[in-house]
Amino acid sequence: MRILLLSWEYPPVIYGGLGRHVHALAEALAAGGHEVTVVTQHPDSSVDSPVPYEEVLRGVHVVRVPQDPPPLPRSDILAWVMGFNHGITRAGLRVARDRAYDVIHAHDWLVAHAAQTLREALELPLVVTVHATEGGRHQGWLPGPLNRAIHAVEWWLVHAAARVITCSAHMRWEVARLFEVPGSRLTVIPNGIDLAGWRAPAEAVAAARAEYGADGPLLVFSGRLVWEKGAQTLLEAVPRLRRRHPGLRVVIAGDGHGREKLEALARELRLGRSVRFAGWLGREELTALVAAADVAVVPSIYEPFGLVALEAAAVGTPLVVGDTGGLREFVEHEVTGLRFPPGDKAALADAVTRLLRDTALAGELARHARKVLERDYAWGAIAEQTARVYEQALADPVPGDPPPLVFGEGNLLRDQ
Repeated sequence: MRILLLSWEYPPVIYGGLGRHVHALAEALAAGGHEVTVVTQHPDSSVDSPVPYEEVLRGVHVVRVPQDPPPLPRSDILAWVMGFNHGITRAGLRVARDRAYDVIHAHDWLVAHAAQTLREALELPLVVTVHATEGGRHQGWLPGPLNRAIHAVEWWLVHAAARVITCSAHMRWEVARLFEVPGSRLTVIPNGIDLAGWRAPAEAVAAARAEYGADGPLLVFSGRLVWEKGAQTLLEAVPRLRRRHPGLRVVIAGDGHGREKLEALARELRLGRSVRFAGWLGREELTALVAAADVAVVPSIYEPFGLVALEAAAVGTPLVVGDTGGLREFVEHEVTGLRFPPGDKAALADAVTRLLRDTALAGELARHARKVLERDYAWGAIAEQTARVYEQALADPVPGDPPPLVFGEGNLLRDQ
């Protein structure tokens, strides 16, 4: 099967789990015998070494699109997205002149306009993976015009799709609730993990411990620095944790538009050397850091899936996670990790303390989590499930007429 994948993230441009998902899925589909083209953005000058505009990597044809003039700041998100979509639409039409694709697979609303145009121009079925929703990110609310605009684009995109994929049962419920998508068009396929890629040599782990640790426990947070990922809850728990565990260190690995607020919160709480903001780390350095930690904390307020939890489990680090969304589908409390109510700094601190004081329990949870990964989250199997959804889309490519989009008052996830 010939597949045209559209994504705003693909290495070396990675902001979070979506980019890592598309990268692994594309390579797994190619390894399974499919012809895969990924159309994505070019990093321009945002990385140190030159990046080709077009190349074949591990069997995947990657087309990277430069930004159209005039250069727009990403802070003006709707304008930036529209400019980006013009570019990937032209690139999609260009590559389609040379090969006949069978299906288009779009990832999230940021490629919606390109996906719609290519679907109509090439007369191909569209499959959409919804990684998160604007309504979900705001706990069911659409507080302003920008949020309503993004919600409208998401609605438009999913109702143009022959099939919609979500990464968890929670997200399936959320998409059905927010967009009124029939259950027959929704399929749950989880994110996967490349266990071989999440290994760190012992010397690298020791070096990470020496670099980031002290004479006490080491905790790690990995992810985008935005409100819904909950790093603020972890910071608020640090004063309590360091009273219990002298020498405790916390590493915040990641970046995002919430970083300045989090750094200000750390100063306000006088956390000093107890917390280090490491920024984005390369794959090898991040793997070594997570493996060196005593506990990986995933304190999300809203989490469609929680790929960072799988990555921590892959290197054998015990997990403490927010009891929300897709996280609760992988992290079974007291079986593959510990859960706490999202936003509850005291409960977070208590869960971390429990694992730090009971190393036998921590090791048992980590071992079981690794076994679950081996059984249920291999990318080869996930690629096969995705290919079956493509076949369903080919057999039934035309979605029905969508219901009218009505912006009701109140909470979209509760007041219905």
